[in-house]
Amino acid sequence: MDENERQRRARLRMKKRRRQVLIGRTIVALLLVILAALCVFVVRDLVGGKKDKVTPEGKATEAAAVPGTESTAAESESESAAETETEAVDVMAEAKLKAAQYDYDGAMELLKSSPDYESNTEMQQAVTDYAMAKNSLVEYPIDQVTHVFFHSMIVDTNRAFGKGAGDPTTDGLNQVMTTMSEFTQIMQSMYDKGYVMVSLHDMCNVDENGNVTRGTILLPEGKKAFVLSQDDVSYYHYQDGYGLADKLLIDENGEVKNQYTDADGNVLIGDYDMVPWIDTFVKEHPDFSYHGHKGIIALTGYNGILGYRTDIAYKTRENLDSFQQAWFEQHPDFDEAAYNKECEDAKAVADAMKATGWEFASHTWGHINVGQKSLEGIQTDTEKWLNYVSPLVGGTDVIIFAFGADLGDWTGYTTDNEKFNYLKSQGFDIYCNVDSTQYWVQFGSNVTNGGQYMRQGRRNLDGYRMYYNPEMVEDLFDAKAVFDPARPTPVPPM
Repeated sequence: MDENERQRRARLRMKKRRRQVLIGRTIVALLLVILAALCVFVVRDLVGGKKDKVTPEGKATEAAAVPGTESTAAESESESAAETETEAVDVMAEAKLKAAQYDYDGAMELLKSSPDYESNTEMQQAVTDYAMAKNSLVEYPIDQVTHVFFHSMIVDTNRAFGKGAGDPTTDGLNQVMTTMSEFTQIMQSMYDKGYVMVSLHDMCNVDENGNVTRGTILLPEGKKAFVLSQDDVSYYHYQDGYGLADKLLIDENGEVKNQYTDADGNVLIGDYDMVPWIDTFVKEHPDFSYHGHKGIIALTGYNGILGYRTDIAYKTRENLDSFQQAWFEQHPDFDEAAYNKECEDAKAVADAMKATGWEFASHTWGHINVGQKSLEGIQTDTEKWLNYVSPLVGGTDVIIFAFGADLGDWTGYTTDNEKFNYLKSQGFDIYCNVDSTQYWVQFGSNVTNGGQYMRQGRRNLDGYRMYYNPEMVEDLFDAKAVFDPARPTPVPPM
């Protein structure tokens, strides 16, 4: 082989090696690129894998699982199961409360509507138990429902009675008021005797045309239905300084309580009158309330309602009485904005009360005697109540007469009773006087426009009744045992 051939072959080998080196480098480069890409994806998933991804539709979805997320999914499933269990417990508790208040239909309906009912044997057993309990109820005679009432409670007997007999306010409080000590004992006695609070609207049904028919009350054997009401829950100016509550309000827990100013000027929040006391008692004794119903509050309007100065006089400062004039002297900055705030606060309290089973009634705007007042006078008074009280309490079809008066005698309202015809036309279907007998209920018919009504007598449980007629309340409590020794005696006669 000559020299030229050897050089040619050497050049071919060099080219071959260069191609091999180039190919090898290219392969290495490609491998490095692939490896780098894989590293980027892994790092991204490790760092951001827990974030939600967005689909083309713009909806968030859970990221693909990466190592270490299995425990998070398990925790979510555990939390979901715990929430479901909590909801089931809440439903059971709510149903139990309804059943305790004799609303077995409501309890069963609540349980059956739960999404857990088909798989929850405890719920199913409760429905069976409630159905049996409902079957044991008996219908309580509507004509034997008693109706008891109070005025605002005396908290501090020293201030209420401290001025002694002869002071007009002290004498009036002694006659028609009840002390908190007496009230709590009366309610406990009635609870112990099997009494259960019902609504006037449990006693009757009112259709859209104002026709009134008998209702149905179902209670366990031995239980006794009663209606509870309270008059004049306005915290009148004349009561200032006599040891009664100032007003009702909504506390920091969203509950209706009283504001009360003690003898030293300390402002306290608590159960200082009937409404919050009953609320607390029913929490502890739910079976004292029929279907969650509580009492009915009869309101005038001339000093406002519930302790708030909501009457139009506080806005216009016109036609003020001496108490109102004195109040404005103590509150010279009370303006239209303050008046509007009083109305807002009063309405908020009324709404909160209704949400927890309370109802409202007219007690006439000016605490008038409807038996003595002319038709024109009743019309003027009713218009004021409908304008300045009704919007704050959401309206009512109940009127509880002041002074225990009435529109007619015991035989019933007739078609020629103009006062009744007028009040009926204004939407009043239920009428209550003061009768003081154990029970008195009347359903009327054949009156103007085909309308009907229910009428019920009430029993005053106050200083006068306990002192002069203790035998008239023996079915409820022992008046001599309850009577507050702080009361001046004799109680002034009416």
